[in-house]
Amino acid sequence: MQFGIFTVGDVTTDPTTGRTPTEHERIKAMVAIALKAEEVGLDVFATGEHHNPPFVPSSPTTMLGYIAARSERLILSTSTTLITTNDPVKIAEDFAMLQHLADGRVDLMLGRGNTGPVYPWFGQDIRQGIPLAIENYALLHELWRKDVVDWQGRFRTPLQGFTSTPRPLDGVPPFVWHGSIRSPEIAEQAAYYGDGFFANNIFWPKEHFIRLINLYRERFAHYGHGSPEQAIVGVGGQVFMRKNSQDAVREFRPYFDNAPVYGHGPSLEDFTDQTPLTVGSPQEVIDKTLAFRDSFGDYQRQLFLMDHAGLPLKTVLEQLDLLGEEVVPVLREEFAAGRPSQVPDAPTHASLVARRDADAEPSNPAGTEPADAEPSVPAGAQS
Repeated sequence: MQFGIFTVGDVTTDPTTGRTPTEHERIKAMVAIALKAEEVGLDVFATGEHHNPPFVPSSPTTMLGYIAARSERLILSTSTTLITTNDPVKIAEDFAMLQHLADGRVDLMLGRGNTGPVYPWFGQDIRQGIPLAIENYALLHELWRKDVVDWQGRFRTPLQGFTSTPRPLDGVPPFVWHGSIRSPEIAEQAAYYGDGFFANNIFWPKEHFIRLINLYRERFAHYGHGSPEQAIVGVGGQVFMRKNSQDAVREFRPYFDNAPVYGHGPSLEDFTDQTPLTVGSPQEVIDKTLAFRDSFGDYQRQLFLMDHAGLPLKTVLEQLDLLGEEVVPVLREEFAAGRPSQVPDAPTHASLVARRDADAEPSNPAGTEPADAEPSVPAGAQS
């Protein structure tokens, strides 16, 4: 099982000091956080993609390429790559280039984002969000698997005899997670291709995500990739820790109360009761995270949001020390205990290459396309 962190790259005023970091400071802080994640033994760093203030990560592959050059083991990923507004050709080429630079330490999470105005900024219609997601990924999937592509769809100009460059490292594309917080169509899409499904369950009650993950597992099996338990699932989370629970609550409360994403809404107590947010001691984080398995089954990737709401860099690095030293080692041991043998490990480039070379699976493994009908889009489906 993989453990890591993800960032949305917000530039938010620290409510305790009134200071707002510059974009330069925030970008450099995200790099420092990624390198700290590797130092404390985490597996994954993922960045979001935004094209509007108050966010800075408009070019995830640029940032991840820089981090790749300064790290050795960390898997570099995205917490959203906008499949609806990015050209699939550019995604194919950018991530294949990053894959080579990082010696395979790359995967990505595709999503539609949560900023409606981004669609017209890139010449698209938000009302076509789900059809765009399905068509664009169909093309991306083909670009990575065929040396020469002839293709025609609804939303971009046709391709004739096109080859994206560079080709994926070792002939194996980066592993893809399909991220969603609300859309069963995306769970269906992930299941159809045998890709991963990431439920970023940081804002809504677990019952909603249980339904999405169960749907993905059932359809994963339907398309012949294996049993429901063999589906590849990732889960989000948010934590703020201090050695003493009361200190954590007291320190984090002003950040929660003023954060643009959830400030001035539910109380901190209600939010921690109803969502995965944990504010307390390392043991409380361990206990709540372990309970995710009761809701979602055995899963492959756990990512935490830790650098948001105006928290200063020094505080975030302290959080990562606690996560790496006191939380993740226990989670690794406890999640491994009793894990059924048929539950697969989280995919890596090495494991995907080995699976390709073995070519001995009786059913289609994750990342290959079954011979079945494409996932359907209900009439009138909106983003």
